[in-house]
Formats: sequence, structure tokens, C-alpha cells
Amino acid sequence: MYDTVATEDLGKPAVAICNQDFATDARSAVSGRGMPGVRVVPEPIPSECSVMAQIEAGVSAAIDDIIAALTKPLTEEEKSPKPKEVEKPSKIMFKGNLEEVNRFFYKRGWSDGLPIIPPTEEAVAEMLTGTDLASDHVVAKIIPRLGKATVEKIAINAVMAGALPTYMPILIAGVQALIDPRASFGTTEVSTASWIPFWIINGPIRHDLHINSGSGATSPGDIANATIGRTMGLIVKNIGGARKGVEDMGIYGNPGKYSMVTGENEEESPWEPLHVEQGFKKEDSTITISFPFAYSFIMGYGSDAKGILQRIIFHLRRGQTTIIMNTQHAKALAEEGWTKREIAEFVTEYARVPAHSHPMYSQASPTVETIQPEVPTIRASWQRMRPPVNPNDSVRIIRNPDLIRIIVAGGPGGTGIAIANGGEGWVINWVTKKIELPANWDKLVAKYKNILPTYVRY
Repeated sequence: MYDTVATEDLGKPAVAICNQDFATDARSAVSGRGMPGVRVVPEPIPSECSVMAQIEAGVSAAIDDIIAALTKPLTEEEKSPKPKEVEKPSKIMFKGNLEEVNRFFYKRGWSDGLPIIPPTEEAVAEMLTGTDLASDHVVAKIIPRLGKATVEKIAINAVMAGALPTYMPILIAGVQALIDPRASFGTTEVSTASWIPFWIINGPIRHDLHINSGSGATSPGDIANATIGRTMGLIVKNIGGARKGVEDMGIYGNPGKYSMVTGENEEESPWEPLHVEQGFKKEDSTITISFPFAYSFIMGYGSDAKGILQRIIFHLRRGQTTIIMNTQHAKALAEEGWTKREIAEFVTEYARVPAHSHPMYSQASPTVETIQPEVPTIRASWQRMRPPVNPNDSVRIIRNPDLIRIIVAGGPGGTGIAIANGGEGWVINWVTKKIELPANWDKLVAKYKNILPTYVRY
């Protein structure tokens, strides 16, 4: 759709053709680029159809509409669309009790289906104490609607999610990570696929905020892990404008979108932590974003290096992969001399399938092609190595060890390993941003440090 708008900007008539089930998404896209009058021709061919008879029938049915859209003179409204009249927003949107506020927000499409905390002026003002940035400072414009993520808007969504003011530095850095081109957020957030925003937090801030990196690190129950991820989801929806079934066209969706946040257990890890691998200092606090399809817990074949590694290679899926090990498994591997890089190289070498079973086999070219070096991809790696002539020859599930990261988190016990991976895996898109703390950080942490669950002993 953006290409259609760009073509029209050049003074060339253009028509966008889209699947009829994506017409709303298409019109939202062109409107977001300031050209709502672009003509869109819906067609009935099933999405990603490979049946030639259906494709030919759909093209035949749409061709007259395409010709008409390209040749019919523009209407006055198409020539000069009139902006919708919008009342000047008020600071006070609604008054009522908690139930009434939640129903009001939900009917407006501003919540994620769970109850929200009303973002009162007092609550937002308190949330803003978590940053030194001005409330009207624009941290980023978030796709697909290019909504301005001001500090105040981030704070509003944080209040709604139940976050604490001490989370504001993480949320601001998280927004910066999302809009980094390396994150491929333009694809992962609105695609028919259903990627999970997976947030990993490193550095001293983990202890300041009690971010869980132990037992149940990705489960509900920890206010920091739960509300940081939830806030980011609300920001994407309410500021970025990625609404389910309108711009976010995930076929099935993913429960991980509610919140998938963990800290890394750096103190018990035998290896350097993720943020150091990503180029930061150990004393820095950072947040890392990646977008897996799936989160799997796999039981294995032993607690030694052989059993752990065999468990991984026999359960691996293609695509960018984060392997989550508890300290028991990490130390067992390290004691036998394994580094993170050697594990990644071992996994990519021995996790294999017959070539004909790998979807990239039919797409790969038998000749070497020129690949942009700054865009590392599985497809590029395959083409450089050439696909096998014999379709029964084994090939790597993951072609490039750079598509694998390993973090240490989780509780004790068992022989289980967690893997967050899946997807096409064409790009390496872990993005890490440094978290900048406000001048009043120590005082702020002291104010909220005792917000912890206390469980009754049975």
C-alpha cells in the first residue's frame, strides 16, 4: 500500500489490489500515509493461494475493476479529501466508577480485554516522576499509524496497565527499540503471522525493580514482568494504531502478546550476559526485543552436555531462536567447555531435515546471487552455500548461528529447556537499547521497593 501512495506522489495513477479480507487494513494504511483517496480494488483470491485455477478466476473477476479504477476520472472528494472534523480533545474523557470507566475504555477500543487502571491526572503525574524527560517530548512515531509516542502518552498507557513509575525508563527504551529498523516491527506487528514481542531485561535495574529471572520467569505473578509487557502492548495499540483485525492481521493471534518479559540471571550464569554480547557494558541496564512465533518447553535426554544439546537439536524449529537455560544446564555445559557461540554452531550444524522438507529449498536459487551484506538472511545464507542437488540430502534447519541467542533464566529442577523461536528467520532482529535513569532514581526506587507479594505459608 505504501508503494501505491509513493507512486501517486510521483504523479502517476496507481491502484492497489488486495485480498478482500484485507480491504480495511489497506484503507487504514493509505490513510495513515495521508492519502485516503487512493483507489483500492479488493479481489477474492484466497490469501497466499497456490491453486492456479483460483488465481486465474480471481484475476479475471477483478480485471474490469482494475481498468475502471485506473481510467475513471477522480471525484472531487478523491481530488481533495476533506479531513474529518474532530473536537478538541479534553483532559477529562469520562467520569464514573471503576466498572463504568472500564466499559467506556473497552467500547472505545482502548484496552486489551483485561481491566485497566483509570489514567487519572494524579496517577499520570505520579507516573511521570519516573523520567526526567518533558511530558510532551516525542520519544518516537510508532507504526503503522505513526502515532506520536510522547512521554505523557507512554505514562497514560503505563497507568492503564498497572505499571509503577519506576518502569518508565524501561518503557521509554522499549519504544525506542520497537522503532529501530533492525527490529522489523513493520512486519512483525501487522503481519498475518502472530509474532510475540519478547522482552529481555539486563543489568542492575533487574534488582531495583524485582524483575523475575527465576522460577516462572515468563509466568504471570510478577508486577514488573507482567505490566511492562502489557504496557508495551497497549502503546502499540493505542499510540501506534495496530488494532486487532484492522491493522494487526494475525490469523490466530498469540497469547504471548499479553506479556512476555524476563530478566536474565546474570549472577548465576557462567557466560557473559546478553547485553554484553550485544555490545553494552556489564554495568549498563538494557532492554532487548525480539519476535519469536512460539514458546516451547521441551523435556530432554539427560542433564549432561550431550543430553541437553540433543534435546535442543531434535526439537528445533527454523527461524530466529532464543534458547533459555536454567543455571543447572548452563553450568553443566560450561563445565564441559561449551561457550555460547559453540552451542549455537553445534545446533545449526546438527539440527537437520531432508532438503525437500525445508520450505527454503523450493525458493532457493541454484546459483549464487548478490546479497546486501547489511541484511543477513537465511535465504542469503542458503544461496551462498547453494542448495543440495539431491532433495533427500540433509540441510540445516537454521542456516546461520547468528540467528541463535542463549540466555540464563528460570528456576531449578528438571531436564527442561525453553525455546522461543519460529518464523521465516530471514533477518537477525534482536535489538537492545540502554535504559537511561532519571536523577531521582534512588529515591524513586526506595519509594516502591516494598511492593512485593507475601505468600502465606501453608
